[in-house]
Amino acid sequence: MGSLIEILLLILDVVWFFVLAQVIMSWLVQFDVLNLRQPLVYQIWSGLQRLLEPLYAPIRRILPPMGGLDLAPLVLIIAIYALRIIIDNNADAFR
Repeated sequence: MGSLIEILLLILDVVWFFVLAQVIMSWLVQFDVLNLRQPLVYQIWSGLQRLLEPLYAPIRRILPPMGGLDLAPLVLIIAIYALRIIIDNNADAFR
């Protein structure tokens, strides 16, 4: 059971990394450091969007509109940390 917990923690870490990469990339696109007309940049951007949109959509339905400010990634990062804390604190019960 301990290995399943480690795998779950690894998946949470990978999702956290993808969210962080998408947030940083969105800032770089907004400040014209990256251009979405470049094929590689667009492929990475669209891949991250397709991966993370199913996670963002339920959060966006709950959050009120913030006038162009998207708080879904922040809420998802907080949820990932909360899940890590819950798993870490209760891992002994499953071992």
